[in-house]
Amino acid sequence: MNRILVTGGCGFIGSNFVRFELESHPQLEVVNLDLLSYAGNPENLADLATNARYRFVQGDITNRPVVERLLAEGVDAVVNFAAESHVDRSIQDSGPFVRTNIVGTQVLLDAAKAAGAKRFVQISTDEVYGSLGATGLFTETTPLAPNSPYAASKTAADLLVRSYVHTFGFPALITRCSNNYGPYQFPEKLIPLFISNAFEDKPLPVYGDGQQVRDWIHVLDHCRAIDRVLREGRPGEIYNIGGHCEKPNLDVTRTILRLTGKSDSLIKYVADRLGHDRRYAIDCTKIERELGWRPQVTFDQGIADTIRWYRENAAWVARVRCGAYREYYRKQYGADA
Repeated sequence: MNRILVTGGCGFIGSNFVRFELESHPQLEVVNLDLLSYAGNPENLADLATNARYRFVQGDITNRPVVERLLAEGVDAVVNFAAESHVDRSIQDSGPFVRTNIVGTQVLLDAAKAAGAKRFVQISTDEVYGSLGATGLFTETTPLAPNSPYAASKTAADLLVRSYVHTFGFPALITRCSNNYGPYQFPEKLIPLFISNAFEDKPLPVYGDGQQVRDWIHVLDHCRAIDRVLREGRPGEIYNIGGHCEKPNLDVTRTILRLTGKSDSLIKYVADRLGHDRRYAIDCTKIERELGWRPQVTFDQGIADTIRWYRENAAWVARVRCGAYREYYRKQYGADA
């Protein structure tokens, strides 16, 4: 594999994956197509600007001519991270989610098929499975039952990918991962929001009773899993990726407060999110058995490292929160991000 197209590579998981690929595969070239919407931060990869094996292209995955041009230049594989991904925003307005997550995936599939791409990895989410009770795990054969507009849009995209495999024999794979955390995560998400608020002695808003359970995985473990699927996964297959780390949101909140030296008095219970799923938990036996991948970062280690990263990169957080991070793109490319 000589060159891959990564879409949404300026986002949280995408930027970590771009770094991982360039560091792990010295001969690989990475083309990063990113629209730079609100969560796409070009600063995440600013230090790669002079790397001859890295190329950034600002563009929308729904823009067929742009996508077709990049694929016609020759890429071995596409890894699609590009997505609107915040549940609360999807509840307010599902339109952008339908456009990017469904139409964008369809455009990528058509262009990749026409260009003869050897691999297409669709980065999905465990939220397509819906919600679990107190017991049980999501497997790759769990029926799809999305409960938010965001999850529904990702489910639709997954089904499009599946249809291209079945109809055209297209070499696509799907990964569905549990909740990620780590460096460069946009500070509207639970862990970076709570870390940043704790640093500033601001309230940590906990939905409902805080007993919603999520399976947490460090972003670098997720990147290692995607890399393994990209290179060794069986076309047409789905691979669940999890951290073997189920924790109620309230426990995560208290851990952050403890590690930042703050009091539980900063916890502020707020009205629960509409349609809030109670529990997600991943069975990742398949990827462990078939591809030999296992998570390496424990939650205790990962959360401590993440808090340290946000403490050392307070300026990055401040620029994201006030929108100043978009100035980097304007200065570099002379246009609006």
